[in-house]
Amino acid sequence: MNYAAVKYCDIANGTGVRTVLFVSGCRNRCEGCFQPETWEFSYGKPFTEEVEDALISSLAPSYIRGLTLLGGDPMEPENQAALLPFLRRVKEAYPGGALGAEKDIWAYTGYVLDRDLILGGKCHTEHTDELLSYLDVLVDGPFLAKEKSLMLTFKGSANQRVLDCKRFVASGELVELM
Repeated sequence: MNYAAVKYCDIANGTGVRTVLFVSGCRNRCEGCFQPETWEFSYGKPFTEEVEDALISSLAPSYIRGLTLLGGDPMEPENQAALLPFLRRVKEAYPGGALGAEKDIWAYTGYVLDRDLILGGKCHTEHTDELLSYLDVLVDGPFLAKEKSLMLTFKGSANQRVLDCKRFVASGELVELM
């Protein structure tokens, strides 16, 4: 997998101060996408263990709330395969518990959770269910320029949903957070 960029101390892609990973590769190619260069899977740099180490280290300060994955699209099958071992490492490094060291994980996808990412969906792979289990929030749905609004919180168009991924994984219930 390649990645397009990393942003440290980002405040636009989830709650609180975050580390943000922009992966490369997206088949949705939404009209009006703010990062069309990330559509190509070959764009950017290789996602290496050194990059993973730097991302995990960047989450250490107590003021960093968590990690956000976007792109491109982290839910492209190729990206899921590369991101799953990384998310395992993040959860191992920041397991939470009494000390409150857990970091939340957000992801943005142009795919629809309860259609494309469920068993039988076009982006469901052998990695999807475990990958989703590590996500706290999933912002799903393609960006639709005709539904764009600057008044929306953490999404670009009105059709997109900010979902409680933990609840979906636990019970199958879709709960919109915003």
